[in-house]
Amino acid sequence: MEWRDTGILLATRPHGENSAILDVLTPSHGLHSGVMRGAASRKLAPMLQPGAQLDLTWKARLEEHLGSYTAELERSRSAKVMNSRLALAGQNTVCALLLFALAEREKHLPLYERTEQLLDLLGHDDVWPLAYLKWELALLEELGFGLDLSQCAVTGAREGLEFISPKTGRAVTRAGAGEWADKLLVLPEIMLGRGEGSDAEVAAGLRLTGHFLTQNLAHGIRAKPLPDARGRFVKAFEKRLTRP
Repeated sequence: MEWRDTGILLATRPHGENSAILDVLTPSHGLHSGVMRGAASRKLAPMLQPGAQLDLTWKARLEEHLGSYTAELERSRSAKVMNSRLALAGQNTVCALLLFALAEREKHLPLYERTEQLLDLLGHDDVWPLAYLKWELALLEELGFGLDLSQCAVTGAREGLEFISPKTGRAVTRAGAGEWADKLLVLPEIMLGRGEGSDAEVAAGLRLTGHFLTQNLAHGIRAKPLPDARGRFVKAFEKRLTRP
């Protein structure tokens, strides 16, 4: 059994004295793991950094086996995060959330493509947080927990959406909310494709997506907290809000 694909390296785990297990997200084979011999060597270790884009060949006797990888570096993203704490925290949370959320070997081509585009934006700290927020929305959608922001869940109105149900993820107008408004989450305009995309708006959006990731993914499927990396990224981003 053998295939060749491109892939984003999400993590490496030591395996034996000089090898490692690579966890890679690929367009055609989903989240896929395999052993890479000599991964700890001086030649290979520098290229096997999280976020690296790899040209991969995977081999195994049977499809269900762990198998082994050989890899060539297509492009490194290390330089993009070297001088930016925000970029490093962002890269780490993308890799951690994918490992947390995705089932092994399930194909997620649209999410893969969005992830590659997002990681290629690393280092552009002015636009990256908004791109990341949209990526979290895409992740929820891919997992079957997409937010319905198309119309009011109560009245059917498409304008004047101000809230979102914390249980269903459906948008609601003020008129539709009525006396229940204080029990709903505020829906930032940036989530509707409006607004200036300010840091404050993006931070509000991240609080919203964080609620649904926690409710539907962490509590609903995984039964464990979201990766700490996401919290570190949000804190790093919110520090920008306090700068003069």
